[in-house]
Amino acid sequence: MADKEKEEGLLQEVTERNIEHSLLKSRKIFLWSQVDDDSARAVVTRLLSLDAEDSETEIVLYINSPGGSVSDGLAIYDAMQAIGSPVSTVCTGLAASMGAVLLAGGAKGRRFTWPHARIMIHQPLIMGTITGRATDLDIHAREMLKTREEINRLLASHTGQDIEKLAKDTDRDFYMSPKEAKEYGLIDDIVTTIS
Repeated sequence: MADKEKEEGLLQEVTERNIEHSLLKSRKIFLWSQVDDDSARAVVTRLLSLDAEDSETEIVLYINSPGGSVSDGLAIYDAMQAIGSPVSTVCTGLAASMGAVLLAGGAKGRRFTWPHARIMIHQPLIMGTITGRATDLDIHAREMLKTREEINRLLASHTGQDIEKLAKDTDRDFYMSPKEAKEYGLIDDIVTTIS
């Protein structure tokens, strides 16, 4: 019984790798997790690899992410902006926090959501515990404010919203339906079919 279960597990793993390889060959990348070192490395290396093969053909980045590390998210964002290939973004479930920044950072006219997706923007969060002297905590607080301003500038450049409105909207979790995200300028359209 254990051998059969092991064999089925290996078969499933091989099948999943084959599917992922097939999708990558068709220039489709998935961010289906929290934004962290591992997911950023996977997405950035795939973006760079596909762009090296062909810098004119579209790459599609499917996003279903609660967000995560700002620095790792900005690594993905910067790669998206730096490569020659246009990057289309599609929110398939949730694009929250850095996931929403990545969604908005897709090529103009190529930013989409599926009909029942949710999008959420907010100010950056400190994850974990920060300890130290008062002066060190002050340094961290000032850096967080700079990061918040930078994220708001990026969102403003992609949405057309002014910085003051973004600062107000991102003060707390700000959820949007696909229709609201389109009106806000985070996406360009809502897709119901895949071609």
